[in-house]
Amino acid sequence: MNLLRFDSEAAWLAGVAAAWRDRLCRHPRLRMCLPSGKTPEGVYAAMAAAVKAGNASFRTTEIFALDEFGGLRPDDPGRCVNMLRQQLIDRIDLPRDRFHALDVQAPNLEAMCRAYDGDIGRGFDLVLLGVGLNGHLGMNEPGSTRDCPTRRVALHPATVESAARYLNHDRLPTWGVTVGLKQLLNSKEVWLLAAGPAKAEILARAVNGPVSTDVPASLLREHPNCSCFLDAEAAARLSLLAADARRDPPRRRSRRHH
Repeated sequence: MNLLRFDSEAAWLAGVAAAWRDRLCRHPRLRMCLPSGKTPEGVYAAMAAAVKAGNASFRTTEIFALDEFGGLRPDDPGRCVNMLRQQLIDRIDLPRDRFHALDVQAPNLEAMCRAYDGDIGRGFDLVLLGVGLNGHLGMNEPGSTRDCPTRRVALHPATVESAARYLNHDRLPTWGVTVGLKQLLNSKEVWLLAAGPAKAEILARAVNGPVSTDVPASLLREHPNCSCFLDAEAAARLSLLAADARRDPPRRRSRRHH
């Protein structure tokens, strides 16, 4: 696990965006799985600005939504697909048929999930993830197995509570559909994004604690090409150099960015 610590949220945002622009330049047919929510919002704005300025392009890429809340109206602004469209998809040059979203209103959710995994096919080149306060990845809650597929899940109470920030009503979702850990862990590259003091405790558990399905984010330490982009507040409880020395080969070092 490659740990990248930035001294400020602004530096963190710029660092993630620069790395993403580099990937798109070197791999214009990148197949990605992307989250919605507060954590990547600034990064998405930076990427949309880069596309507008001609410094990046998603024209030949393919994007899959990571997850979706169940039980919300299709036009609810708190739906993951609506947030992702508003934050990124509708602001970049991605062809409409190269964006894939989870249909939680499908009459047969199990068949829809199988079809989604089929569309993912050979897998993702790059996955961007946030981390839940309970360590979840997407909606893969604590206890999810390493080989779980795309599926319907019951949401942990902490996830239900966190969902409230995206909604303008009190009809909180209690279930959702998520790309499974099997697809996430089999991707070629994973970036875990975290900023702010609220993520410090769970990151300490994920990076320095036991590798366990009790904290799904800790499983990323077993991935051969995972980078954690952290601002100073999110990294406040980590012993970064010690963690890297324990988990990574000598060529990989924890880096600090200004």
